[in-house]
Amino acid sequence: MQSRKRPGRYELSVDGIPQSVVSMTDPTSLDYAYIRHIARAIDAAAEPGEPLFTVHLGAGALTLARYVQATRAGSPQLVVEFEPTLYEAVIAALPLPAGADLRVIFGDARVVADAEFSGEGRSSVPSSPSSALGAAATGATADDTEWVNARFTVVDLWDAAVIRHRVASQEFYRRVAARSAADGVVAVNLLDGHPFEYSRRQAATLSTVFEHVAVVLEAEPTDDEGPLSNVVVFASDEPLDIVTTPDLLGTPRPHMLHDSRLTSWIAEARIMTDADGTDSPDPDDPIWD
Repeated sequence: MQSRKRPGRYELSVDGIPQSVVSMTDPTSLDYAYIRHIARAIDAAAEPGEPLFTVHLGAGALTLARYVQATRAGSPQLVVEFEPTLYEAVIAALPLPAGADLRVIFGDARVVADAEFSGEGRSSVPSSPSSALGAAATGATADDTEWVNARFTVVDLWDAAVIRHRVASQEFYRRVAARSAADGVVAVNLLDGHPFEYSRRQAATLSTVFEHVAVVLEAEPTDDEGPLSNVVVFASDEPLDIVTTPDLLGTPRPHMLHDSRLTSWIAEARIMTDADGTDSPDPDDPIWD
């Protein structure tokens, strides 16, 4: 739906729940704070303008894919999307720019992640999907072996307003890590509120898979009356740019937890496994009223 007040800006809603906002006139203009945090991390993941193989688990309206194309023209990108009809409707209404190198795998992200591929294990030499626009234009299905050595992976896997535990477990993140480059960065978008039990479990889980983890959240971590808000967990086997260069996050600067502060925040939170995981908090739950 196009904004009446801001022509050229469109919002994607699913079952009445806002999912994405896209500016067709300026793809670098990002409405949501969490999207801007991820975009700044993408900016820092390679030299300005350098192609960056980016994987998007969950397509939405392709807000970040459009951002990558606008800032790193010709970057190979891969989308894993469960709903072909939704994806095709988005592409029909809001076409990708000419020259975009984006392919799509239609399917369940966990099934795709679990598929075997040759040369498993992270590599210091990134590879990328073959250059093709067929998926973007027609909804053709790419081969899942093209998800290998991702330089940046965005995990934004929502079932309406909830993230299912099967795409938030240690086993799942191990598969995402195996498909990442040695210096690859993973960004996981969550929705949570005090006492952030779900987010703390997610941070604990990612810390068992990656050497470096940082949490960025808009809400005050200790505010027991704070509302639900987005929480982004960044993970990598290399030091995270948002930690070494916190000015990337701009002003007003969100809360960032890493190293000892993150350890203290995680406290005794249990890791999530396939056998011991929970779905993310439902924003309609009365506890958030």
